[in-house]
Amino acid sequence: QLHSDQDKGDGSLKYILSGDGAGDLFIINENTGDIQATKRLDREEKPVYILRAQAINRRTGRPVEPESEFIIKIHDINDNEPMFTKDVYNASIPEMSDVGTFVVQVTATDADDPTYGNSAKVVYSILQGQPYFSVESETGIIKTALLNMDRENREQYQVVIQAKDMGGQMGGLSGTTTVNITLTDVNDNPPRFPQSTYQFRAPESTPLDSPVGRIKANDADVDENAEIEYSITEGDGYDMFGITTDKDTQEGIITVKKALDFENKNLYILKVEATNTHVDPRFLYLGPFKDSATVRIQVEDVDEPPMFSRPAYIMEVKEDVPLNSIIGTVTAQDPDAAKNPVKYSVDRHTDMDRVFNINSGNGSIFTSKPLDRETLLWHNITVIAAEIIHLPQSDSKLALKLGTQVYVNDNAPEFAMFYETFVCENAKAEQLIQTLSAVDKDDSYNGHQFSFSLAPEAASSSNFTLQDNRDNTAAIFTRKTRYNRHETSTYFLPVVISDNDYPIQSSTETVTIRVCACDHRGKMLSCNAEALIHPTGLSTGALIAILLCIIILLVTVVLFAALRRQRKKEPLIISKEDIRDNIVSYNDEGGGEEDTQAFDIGTLRNPEAIDDNKLRRDIVPETLFMPRRTATARDNTDVRDFINQRLKENDTDPTAPPYDSLATYAYEGNGSVAESLSSLESVTTDGDQDYDYLSDWGPRFKKLADMYGPMDSDKDS
Repeated sequence: QLHSDQDKGDGSLKYILSGDGAGDLFIINENTGDIQATKRLDREEKPVYILRAQAINRRTGRPVEPESEFIIKIHDINDNEPMFTKDVYNASIPEMSDVGTFVVQVTATDADDPTYGNSAKVVYSILQGQPYFSVESETGIIKTALLNMDRENREQYQVVIQAKDMGGQMGGLSGTTTVNITLTDVNDNPPRFPQSTYQFRAPESTPLDSPVGRIKANDADVDENAEIEYSITEGDGYDMFGITTDKDTQEGIITVKKALDFENKNLYILKVEATNTHVDPRFLYLGPFKDSATVRIQVEDVDEPPMFSRPAYIMEVKEDVPLNSIIGTVTAQDPDAAKNPVKYSVDRHTDMDRVFNINSGNGSIFTSKPLDRETLLWHNITVIAAEIIHLPQSDSKLALKLGTQVYVNDNAPEFAMFYETFVCENAKAEQLIQTLSAVDKDDSYNGHQFSFSLAPEAASSSNFTLQDNRDNTAAIFTRKTRYNRHETSTYFLPVVISDNDYPIQSSTETVTIRVCACDHRGKMLSCNAEALIHPTGLSTGALIAILLCIIILLVTVVLFAALRRQRKKEPLIISKEDIRDNIVSYNDEGGGEEDTQAFDIGTLRNPEAIDDNKLRRDIVPETLFMPRRTATARDNTDVRDFINQRLKENDTDPTAPPYDSLATYAYEGNGSVAESLSSLESVTTDGDQDYDYLSDWGPRFKKLADMYGPMDSDKDS
């Protein structure tokens, strides 16, 4: 309550209030100066209010005293419960942690005044989660309270923490939060095989690196703590098999490292070990983090193809061996326990000419055709060995290389090229005109040595001499001073070439020498029989080619003229109706039987009414041939004879078009017992038709009899 010393109680003064909440939260009685609160105050919203009050003259409005300031403080009461900063906390710790291991810290705040009483003093406690976890009452730190908590037994825990003010005393307000705690995995479990012995079967034909079986050791841990590495530690198949780890399934895959052989060994015993790749030293006391198991692998017998004693054979033979000579033997055996007999054959895809053959019983290879080293030096053939008791996949193939060696001199030497040279008419004696060389298809151990000489028949009478140079070459020289090409234009000089191998082989080769005119320097100008230099005129071949071109051009012109002449025969009827079949569409239905004014349709019935003098309308008439007149068919002519007659006439008509033509004839014939039923014939008669006979023809003509019969009866009546 405010009161001024100037207030005499006569109502001349008035109290006014200003400041925080004046007129809203706080009001003042202007007559008495009493200050009152209009609503409940909350310290957490505003703890202090500053007000200013003053007394003024009611009539003049002037202050009678200086303005006074009032500070109003709101005293706190415990009206707010503690609030956690999170509704739900999530935390994780490794399994097997020691007691007292920090998990997480929770925090709760109280909006009450911490300086006034215990309203804001918060104390933490655990409502759910014992005996696994504990919480410090003042700090809110959650710790483990139980030793060796195992994730494999329980992984998730839910802890409820309470925060209470007033220092935890009775009457205090409280709030709670939930903490979800997860135990993370550590490698505290070694791998363990579910069984001590595994058995697998593998055919002896199993390819290398192929899987034989899978084994798996179980590990209760997860992720990298459960990764396992498998190895073969011992056993009689230590070098025959290998094992790898499937990273997705953590299985051990046993594979074949070397080829299996049932006949050699049919059972292998292995010891396989599974070891963790990530071992935690803290838990080594729990035991060795590995386990072992025994694996028995039974090799199954498979019918295998015969095996040759060697992977490949190379044989050499003389090229002059007689036919059916044995040049070598191949050997193959059945590797199976049955030891079935083997038969041999030659793969004819590799010996298309059937040069070689083989004894199917003992594998002896012999020749069936003569050999020629100069034609083919090496023969690569394939020999097939198969069991006589033939089973699928019981064949085996072997590569065989046969070579023919030169032990026989069976080829005579010959010129290295064809020699054709010339001699000048003004040549001098002993003048070199050509040097000769030779080759031999045969080989020689010491190198070839050829000798050259003139044939006996030319040695004395020849106009030339031959000199052997002793280096596998020979030189031809002139024997006389001058030559006359008009007397002899060409000389043929026979030369004998011999080798020095055994038996000695020789051949006679011919050198062609032409006599030519030369200048003073010995350069050839021309020869009598045939100029060796380029002629100035055209050769015979060129003349023949020009003549052939002229003939082809003339033939082309004649064909073009014939085609132009043929094009002039264009049809007279040029319209969309012209389909080259002599059918003319009139699109005129007519007026029926009563219409006799359109055209005389009787001509379709009577072939004799056709005017043979009318020309064809589809091509231009030719004046070269006169139209032929054909004999008209009699009324009693059979339809087939009539058509055949017309067909023959069209085939023999020289004025007919070159394309196919369809000739249509509306001739019915006279062979019908009931005669014609067509109304086309009625136009040629004057009287009415009598259709009473239709009723006598049976049920098939009943409809026609009903249509025409009553009409006739009406007329009779």
